[in-house]
Amino acid sequence: MAPSIRACLAPVFITSIFANLIHAATVTYDFNITWVQANPDTAFERKVIGINGQWPIPTITVNLGDRLVINVNNQIDQDTSLHFHGLFQKGTTHMDGPDGVTQCPIIPGSSFTYNFTVDQPGTYWYHSHSKGQYPDGLRGPFIVLDPENPFVDQFDEELVLTFSDWYHDQMPKLLADFMSVTNPTGAEPVPNSALMNDTQNLTIPVQPGKTYMFRMINMGAFAAQYVWFEGHTMRIVEVDGVYTEPTEADMIYMTAAQRYSVLVTTKNDTSANFAIVGSMDQDLFDAIPEGLNPNVTSYLLYNESKELPTPAFVDEFDPFDDMTLAPEDGLDLFDNVDYSFNLDLKMDNLGDGANYAFFNDITYVHTKVPTLFTALSSGKDAENVAIYGSNTNSFVLNKNDIVEIVLNNNDPGKHPFHLHGHNFQLVVRSEDEAGAYGNNATGLPRKPMRRDTVLVRPNGHIVLRFKADNPGIWLFHCHIEWHVASGLIATMIEAPRELQETLHVPEDHYAACRAAGVPTEGNAAGNTVDFLDLTGENKSPDLLPAGFTAKGIVALVFSVLAAFLGMAVIAWYGAAPITSGELAASQRRVEESSVVEK
Repeated sequence: MAPSIRACLAPVFITSIFANLIHAATVTYDFNITWVQANPDTAFERKVIGINGQWPIPTITVNLGDRLVINVNNQIDQDTSLHFHGLFQKGTTHMDGPDGVTQCPIIPGSSFTYNFTVDQPGTYWYHSHSKGQYPDGLRGPFIVLDPENPFVDQFDEELVLTFSDWYHDQMPKLLADFMSVTNPTGAEPVPNSALMNDTQNLTIPVQPGKTYMFRMINMGAFAAQYVWFEGHTMRIVEVDGVYTEPTEADMIYMTAAQRYSVLVTTKNDTSANFAIVGSMDQDLFDAIPEGLNPNVTSYLLYNESKELPTPAFVDEFDPFDDMTLAPEDGLDLFDNVDYSFNLDLKMDNLGDGANYAFFNDITYVHTKVPTLFTALSSGKDAENVAIYGSNTNSFVLNKNDIVEIVLNNNDPGKHPFHLHGHNFQLVVRSEDEAGAYGNNATGLPRKPMRRDTVLVRPNGHIVLRFKADNPGIWLFHCHIEWHVASGLIATMIEAPRELQETLHVPEDHYAACRAAGVPTEGNAAGNTVDFLDLTGENKSPDLLPAGFTAKGIVALVFSVLAAFLGMAVIAWYGAAPITSGELAASQRRVEESSVVEK
């Protein structure tokens, strides 16, 4: 029997009465992070990371203005952390969650508390930000209800609908295989299946003639998904926590980490049920495994006695262009840029033979001291970008500057980029194969859409702008988890001197660092005497010798493997016991040789 949306743990069913809750409160969750057995695609049972012995993990639901307290106890055998994706963490950059950046890891058996005020309405999610961990299950919806939602009188009920890709193998093995000399082309592991609300064939009971707001979240590690409701039109009213002017769409392209809230009005009869389809973008996959089903289907259930229809075949994908959206608040384009810089993206091999991702020829490597603690302990040197390390792609931003990021994608792949601590204006996005940005764009949008995750097209470019009004340490990175692991990260060091004056880091953060053996003072190398001396810092592998290419590495690896196999066969053959037939034949050859010599 197909699972119902009201029977699943991952979805949350929210009625409009929550819109009347206007009093701020303290919302507390106690999260024991544990291993749980699960089989969400009914094809393979495996261990997943759950909370309080359950998976899917809980949906966090708060009202705008609430204080959220999450007490985390790590009961698994891996380090962990939690990031609250899309929340700005104004005044609380130390609660942002990236392990090794704004906090130390929560090691096995230890505890940690996240405590911050939620001052943004909208659709978000939370996930581990430690060692590529969240695809193993530690990710869930985060919903902020808004009593002043401008569309609250246009829908009857709201539902959360998550999309994700799913792997049967656990991430430590997949990451080791991915970042390996045996994978010199950097081919990302292809998911085994797609999920909706962490299951398949979900049924969503609906009533005729009503309007539902679906909060849709792509929690995947890799795959973007094309999404559509058969026989129904969507009206987009929010993306990534920003209300939009209502805009109709038949199909949406949702990258990893993006969110859309859409209004869907049901039909006035109950003569049929309708499919909701998510289809993974297979353009992202280097090779498509035989038998892969890229689609996941759920159903608007009008009538339990009617069949669940097979989705219709789609000749081609023609999704809505999110660059055409406009923000409901009408914020104008930031047109006086104070600081503009380029991030030139490429993929290449280093001396260990693995394939890495680079901004401006630098691949990200974690520092010995978390970047936040370097900023807090460095005094006036905090404004010197050099102290944050040679492999962090750091940029120091002045408070309230208008910052422009020009990202040139010198790679044939699609990449979804996410900025912590801010959303950004979508100023320019090129088509495929447009090359680098030429600083000559015309017809810039007067009121550009804002969001916190955006797609850059293959061998194309994007231009983004934001106001540096949130002192803190904020990552800018591709949200394909494989590319985070391979170093596609930059670091925004925003108003660090003000941060020193205003931020109070609680004791349990320092306790987490002591437990993990991580220093909380010094530059990227842990030097507290001379912040400009980076001797001993963590560095990327050396460059490849001149003339080596990925194809050359493949040839070398397989030549070496063939040589080892050949030697193993010879050794095995030589060590094998001699049969009586082989012994007799050897004796005859000796006798014949003796006759010839005489």
